[in-house]
Amino acid sequence: MPSLSSETLRSEAREWRRPWKLATLAIGMAWLCYGATHYHFSDWDLGISFLMGGLAYLLAPWSIRILYEALRAPLRARPSAVLLALFFGWFTVDGVYVLYHTLMGNQMVRLENFRASSMLFLLAGAVWAWRGSVAEFVAQLRAEFRR
Repeated sequence: MPSLSSETLRSEAREWRRPWKLATLAIGMAWLCYGATHYHFSDWDLGISFLMGGLAYLLAPWSIRILYEALRAPLRARPSAVLLALFFGWFTVDGVYVLYHTLMGNQMVRLENFRASSMLFLLAGAVWAWRGSVAEFVAQLRAEFRR
């Protein structure tokens, strides 16, 4: 079960620099920025888009890997890692949302944001959890389908 050691942080930092992950981050951030500037919701602006999008990029892949491993092998799961992964998810989806909008004086639509952002956090984490290049992913898929 992966922990949040200095080696894990170095490994995650290498993953954050993968071109395909940076490209998908750019696409996602462009979508969030478009929504922030074209939809008129009291709680959707550029600031929260960058905060939540950036935190999801940094924290969702590790968190989803931890939760997936805990579901696959519950007896091997480290409770501290699972709790940290859940905290990272909550903080990205709700904690920073409340903190930011409280400081900015914006009206919040907290439950609706929590529902939408939770699903985006899970989806982004699942996509970015792959540790490798696109070519390695395709090779892995081909190997799985040959079985």
